[in-house]
Amino acid sequence: MEDTICAISTSLSIGAISIIRVSGPKAIFYVDSIFSGDLKNAKTHTITYGHIKYKNEVIDEVLVMLMRSPKTYTTEDIIEINCHGGINTTKKVFEILLEIGCRLAEPGEFTKRAYLNGRINLLEAESVNDLIIAKNDAARNMAINNVDGILTKKIRNIREKISKILTNIEVNIDYPEYTDELQVTSNLMYDYLSDITTELNKLVEGAKNGRIIKDGVSVAIIGKPNVGKSSILNHLLDEEKAIVTDIPGTTRDIVEGSITLNGVAINFIDTAGIRKTEDIVEKIGVDKSQKTADNSDLILLVLNNNEELSNEEKELLNKYNSDRLIIFINKNDLINKLVVPEEFKSKIIYGNTIDVDGLDILKKTISEKLNLESIVSKDMSYLSNIRQIDLVNKANSSIENANNALANGMPIDIIEIDLKSAWEYLGKIIGDSYQDELIDEIFRNFCLGK
Repeated sequence: MEDTICAISTSLSIGAISIIRVSGPKAIFYVDSIFSGDLKNAKTHTITYGHIKYKNEVIDEVLVMLMRSPKTYTTEDIIEINCHGGINTTKKVFEILLEIGCRLAEPGEFTKRAYLNGRINLLEAESVNDLIIAKNDAARNMAINNVDGILTKKIRNIREKISKILTNIEVNIDYPEYTDELQVTSNLMYDYLSDITTELNKLVEGAKNGRIIKDGVSVAIIGKPNVGKSSILNHLLDEEKAIVTDIPGTTRDIVEGSITLNGVAINFIDTAGIRKTEDIVEKIGVDKSQKTADNSDLILLVLNNNEELSNEEKELLNKYNSDRLIIFINKNDLINKLVVPEEFKSKIIYGNTIDVDGLDILKKTISEKLNLESIVSKDMSYLSNIRQIDLVNKANSSIENANNALANGMPIDIIEIDLKSAWEYLGKIIGDSYQDELIDEIFRNFCLGK
């Protein structure tokens, strides 16, 4: 934290400008020593025109932005050098900064300093990275909501409620003579826990939505060979992604592609046709197809309207008969020979890839099954990464344990243990308590200049 760090914050490529960011106690001193303008006496949050000069050589014509502590991203003095966007020029200025005393910033170190200096919490810091890597509008909206602290307020509100209960319990246990203090009875505890459970359940449910928005949804396209899986994929993506022939077994490995529905990425996975085969390579593809279907969010089973239902297809229907299953009966422009059991009628969509019939209905069905319209709302304050989701689930489990202990007549001080655990888990989400190793791991995944 005592070092002055620097990094190239823009993509290192040919362009109009590139930005080198410098932060730390000697940021102004170092840049001023190679800049033709006067930064030491410049006002904060101003831009100064001049040249970078080193050893009597003019390196570049630049604009230098000065931001003095504490009203900066890291709360330290920050300098941003706007260079011309040539690769060589940017690297040369950067090399000079390293030579005169700056240290190369570690990935995410600027944001890490913002967190360690108390400007943002850990949840907000992770959301900064989410904002940078957002692949669609929904992910961007979710990230900016979390950067702005909307989700932080919700978590802190729950922690305050737990803290209030813990305080009353401690007073009741340690100072029973204070009769004017609120007595935490079983009935009162039930009301408290009921309120906290409701709030936590909202976070848990929201976390599922957050994962969908951030990572997208996987839809496995499965079925026998030559039923039209690859053609359906190509039409959904509006590109020739998968090879299409009349030869059964053409697709032997998975082929993937994505579209966006309601602002959420839908990742379609075309799999090898599932059938019994002696071909070693094809058998590997079939096994991979079944594993892909098992791990997907939704399963699109494609059947041929012009063929009778096979025993293998009956097995697939029974194996994947759940809310995750959508049945697309392809080739409805041909003579109908297919009879599907009555119990699957509600899951069926008819269509074909000649007239491109039924594919819009398919997209609408996917959106409805995932409830995308309600997920992508104005208040997309969702936990979204594995660390956050794991912690909120642990907090929820602790509150469930407290509820069970209360129902079983356990003493209040025993219930207090689970309440403290929930409070600590929620604190770890926003970084009120942390381990150095964990913090290093989180910021290691950031880009270099952020």
